[in-house]
Amino acid sequence: MKKTLFLLFLLFSLNTFSQDLMPGDVIPDYGKTYPVETPGFKTDTSSVLKVVFDVNRSFDEAEPNKLIETAARYLNMHEHAGVDPGNMQVAIVLHGKAVQDALNDESYKKKFPEVTSNPNLPLIKALSENGVDIIICGQSATHYEVNRENTDDHAVFALSAMTALVQLQNDNYRLINF
Repeated sequence: MKKTLFLLFLLFSLNTFSQDLMPGDVIPDYGKTYPVETPGFKTDTSSVLKVVFDVNRSFDEAEPNKLIETAARYLNMHEHAGVDPGNMQVAIVLHGKAVQDALNDESYKKKFPEVTSNPNLPLIKALSENGVDIIICGQSATHYEVNRENTDDHAVFALSAMTALVQLQNDNYRLINF
């Protein structure tokens, strides 16, 4: 009896203290975040936040790339914290195998026959429509046979990821690398 009561109490406690992910207002379909009540480290809501995400790998071909989705999470959580979306300048640099995540549906299905469409395209479109620059490394793209004809129109090519990352950082973008 005591074990049963303890287990019920434990389950109730865990359920009571768990928080649900909430969708964002900037990109509602992607980048859900947890609310953080009264953080001790205050978010500067008046600064322009310039960030570049270095995305160099992929995971499950049937799911949106979690590292690309991080940009949506960044936008959503900062907007929830009171940062004006106009004060966020975000870029994503795709290199390595991640360049394949920008392939158009036809080319993605050829590369990954087990999927029916590229799950990254709706995310890339939503990010682009919210001002996020999607930049593809020309070196990785050539290696993986990715080119302007077989990629999504929301992405642009750079000479290399290194070039794009250096130029963006020279323009005061802060690098986030996972």
